[in-house]
Amino acid sequence: MSTDQTRLVDPAEDSKPSRRGVLVTVGRVVLASAALPALAAGGHAASSGVLTGPPKGESTEKQTEATAEKVVDALEGAYGLHPGQRRNHTKGVGVRGVFVGNPETSAYSRSALFSGETLEVVARFSVAGGNPDASDAEKSSRGLAVEFRLPNGGLHHMTMLHTPMFFAAVPQTFLDKFVALAIDPATGKSDPAKFKAFLATHHDNASQTAFLTSNNPPPSYANCAYFGIHTFRFLNKRGNVTLVKFRFVPQDGEKQLTNAELASAPQDFLEKALMERFAKGPARWDLVLTIGEPGDEQNNPTILWPKGRKEVKAGTLTLVSATPSAEAGSYKINYDPLVMADGIAATDDPVLLFRSPSYGTSYTRRLQNL
Repeated sequence: MSTDQTRLVDPAEDSKPSRRGVLVTVGRVVLASAALPALAAGGHAASSGVLTGPPKGESTEKQTEATAEKVVDALEGAYGLHPGQRRNHTKGVGVRGVFVGNPETSAYSRSALFSGETLEVVARFSVAGGNPDASDAEKSSRGLAVEFRLPNGGLHHMTMLHTPMFFAAVPQTFLDKFVALAIDPATGKSDPAKFKAFLATHHDNASQTAFLTSNNPPPSYANCAYFGIHTFRFLNKRGNVTLVKFRFVPQDGEKQLTNAELASAPQDFLEKALMERFAKGPARWDLVLTIGEPGDEQNNPTILWPKGRKEVKAGTLTLVSATPSAEAGSYKINYDPLVMADGIAATDDPVLLFRSPSYGTSYTRRLQNL
């Protein structure tokens, strides 16, 4: 990507065109280039947005065609239409900062992320779901999406959750979940029986559900670890491939609300807590890589690797300021996880490959609503 193209998504620009004008321009740049870095690194581009089957060795009770259009339709059916806003992880806050990679990570990846240079990042924290007024006290996933501005003018994206695993082994589970949460026009609410039936028939959802049920939400975005969920292929200069999972570990420490704090928590506190944290100084996270071993699952994001795997500190993320979502530079960005620098590539994980077209569909509809 050229420096001119990178400039189009620069949140520091003071000339503020209409939101639609900005998004249309950025959409052309990001969506057109999304697959290229992954392919250059030996990865896969998900262009059709159609995936039907489970990964090898997996089974689901129901297999129909899940498409990006159907998934975004389901999100709109579950949460309603909110013009100009994201269809999922709608509630959030934009942040700015820098990342410095550990050059020793070059043993695993030739990516410019690990050059040791200070890289600008534009990121976004969020609450899962398509409700812009969601409660920060909900036992749902918290998200962190990061765009790294590389020395050569290119981009790298990471999209993460505060849960170590995802809730779907295949795109069909994702679709079925939000179909089950669809709002009934007669009642204005979703039907609890339909969601109960979803849980009973989609066992790949169980691991994340158990995690969210047994762990209270954080008091601040700064007190979460954020997991890449998927397995990625790291390629070094010799072309050697290493399977890697990654997470960002907060230097402030991981914390949860107590049951008493959760019971009395207001609907909105995460953005305020983050602003107060930045008033005290930068917040930092260590990027930690977990190195895979032969036989480790690489295509099912609901399955965790065994404990005891080798870990490598690959860099430090430093965030310094926050801006309300609609005004932030992150508003202009489609955080497509398949936008990857040379040296990092996708596996055959069907959910990872599906995210790119579904994000693109959501992004396009966001433009059309403005």
